[in-house]
Amino acid sequence: METPSFSFQDARLSAMSLAKLGDAARGEPLQTSRTLCRFQGDEAEMLTHCFLKSFRSLELHQLHHHTDLAKNELFASATSIFENNDTLLEQGAAIARHLHEKSRHPNIKPGDLCVALIEGISVSWGKVQALSIIKSESRVPFLQISERDGDLVLTTEQGIYPEKIDKGCLIINYNREHGYSVFLFDKSSAGAQFWVRDFAGAKPVTNDDFLTRRYAELCAEFARRGLPEEIPAEERMELAGRTTNFLKEAEEFDLAEFGAKALETPDRIAQFDAFKSQYEEEGESEPLPDTFTVSKKEAEKAANRLKSRMKLDVGVELRFSRGFLHQATHFLERGHDEEKQMEYIKIFYRKEEA
Repeated sequence: METPSFSFQDARLSAMSLAKLGDAARGEPLQTSRTLCRFQGDEAEMLTHCFLKSFRSLELHQLHHHTDLAKNELFASATSIFENNDTLLEQGAAIARHLHEKSRHPNIKPGDLCVALIEGISVSWGKVQALSIIKSESRVPFLQISERDGDLVLTTEQGIYPEKIDKGCLIINYNREHGYSVFLFDKSSAGAQFWVRDFAGAKPVTNDDFLTRRYAELCAEFARRGLPEEIPAEERMELAGRTTNFLKEAEEFDLAEFGAKALETPDRIAQFDAFKSQYEEEGESEPLPDTFTVSKKEAEKAANRLKSRMKLDVGVELRFSRGFLHQATHFLERGHDEEKQMEYIKIFYRKEEA
């Protein structure tokens, strides 16, 4: 199953509820708006752009609950709003109360919350609504020149800077029975799992895109930190390239075939299996399956992201082509200079190319 395609081109923000979240850990109160904010024309267009642009190209999630999906607070509120838009004010306040209640960890900052109803999200068969939930944890000062008593005066204000929105959750009214189609981001460094797990109760959609992306990340991390320390950088890069290339060329991923063709030796296979278990535990995720259909677009992205360079502490950066990495043992030699007490790299070549 591939990730569904959504278009925001014709989307328009129609109404919004607001809240000010005090510091829950200090017992500071929550304040919610008494009426909805509505926007027209250029103002609605500008706000729509601000409320949607950060959700592009994110990993697809779905709302989740370990016993009953209806018990997920965001699912219940979103469903109420999609079924009856007149509940936006009431349910926006419920979402704010839920977030305030979950924000008792000292690392979670107070801030401003906006819950907006979005019209006209395009899917393959038509248009659907969405709920955009954004939280700003920092207020930015700005200057404004205005006219007063026939003269110009400069005033200062504090407000939300659209480029600095800290957290966002977009719930699209699509695939309701499986927890909707959801995109999330959290730009803050504190409480990495707070916004996705504790507030939204969301989990990634385990489709072919997700599995290809996760295995590509796993391969890159294995090459970086899953091998014995004495393995040189060029061998790590060559292994990362070989494992990523396997994903790129395979139609169906099979873990046993991957081990035989990309890892090659029993020692590497054993090291990879051990690191895979560690990687899954670190990510607090379910074990990755041994077989799935490879997503070509995600495999191509992984190949393009692959780092093939080496940074040295003397200010030199070496960049290698994939072709070189496959033959590095023939053209690259490492050594140790006893007199200087430094490592060195020697590269053999036939001619210099322009």
